[in-house]
Amino acid sequence: MQLEERITAFVKLGDFIRQYTHKDIKQDNSVAHNALFFDGFKHQLKLTEQHNGWFTLENIKFALKSWSNALTQDNITKWLAPYSLEAITPKRIAIIMAGNIPLVGFHDFLAVLISGHCVCVKQSSNDKHLLPFLAKYLEYIAPEFKGQIEFTDKALEGFDAVIATGSNNTARYFEYYFKNKPAIIRTNRNSVAVLTGEESTEDLKALSEDIFRYYGLGCRNVSKLFVPKGYNFNAFFEAIYHWHPIINKAKYANNYDYNKAVYLMSEFDMLENGFFMIKEDQSYASPIATAFYEYYEDTESLKTQLQANANNIQCIVSKSFTDGEIPFGQTQHPQLWDYADGVDTIAFLVAL
Repeated sequence: MQLEERITAFVKLGDFIRQYTHKDIKQDNSVAHNALFFDGFKHQLKLTEQHNGWFTLENIKFALKSWSNALTQDNITKWLAPYSLEAITPKRIAIIMAGNIPLVGFHDFLAVLISGHCVCVKQSSNDKHLLPFLAKYLEYIAPEFKGQIEFTDKALEGFDAVIATGSNNTARYFEYYFKNKPAIIRTNRNSVAVLTGEESTEDLKALSEDIFRYYGLGCRNVSKLFVPKGYNFNAFFEAIYHWHPIINKAKYANNYDYNKAVYLMSEFDMLENGFFMIKEDQSYASPIATAFYEYYEDTESLKTQLQANANNIQCIVSKSFTDGEIPFGQTQHPQLWDYADGVDTIAFLVAL
């Protein structure tokens, strides 16, 4: 199967996914094989929402829209332009996926297949419905993919390399278990925002998207704020208030109530607005419904601090603070070439 054929297949997959991104899901008769797959995937959305209380239809559609936007001819061609993929010797690549947000492992799945390798996927039980169905659609529009895609619940065997994502604890297990195989092993990371006090209301509203989308469960969600000494949080709380309906989500509300009770009983100083809390804390990973914050003295010292903690950070959200920063509101819109943990997955796969 040639590279152009693989690209075309994923572009068609993007066209299929795009049907499910609107408020009212509507079938596009120009999409290939809709008679076979349209209603089936619509049912998978329902099953996904029922199976995982964090995966609301709104957030599932958001994830699908991100992928439909990414899977265009121009985007994929631009992404792959720096690599030589025509002479790949196919290997069997195992992927162990996380399940914190919908289709969180899709980029690895895409990277393996688009580079010409075969994939064996071990999914998280939290996100097990969407990807197998999309894989079936992919096999139908490009039959050459048949035999190259496998899903398993069993122990992984017979693979040549592995891409594994998990917690810091599981990463230690992965590092031991896969020590004799080429591997990309990802650990817990969180995203931070650097504020100066000069942000506009629009900046802070955009930042709220980085904080609340997916209930803050993604590694690209902002969980830590760095603010200058004497920073006044009033403008921040006013700008994020439009997210207050999130407290009507039972799982979120339960976490908010629990964490608030813990902070109050422990007599921690914190600020809250009825659906969200901020607490001064040096940690990068904050609980649901909470963001930690830390004061900084000057931006140069802060840059040094963030560089020293780079292994804990996925994204830095800021405005004219540092190279590689993410604009406010854009953490959940990565491009295909924005690699998790800064590790170039395609270069890894090409070198095998």
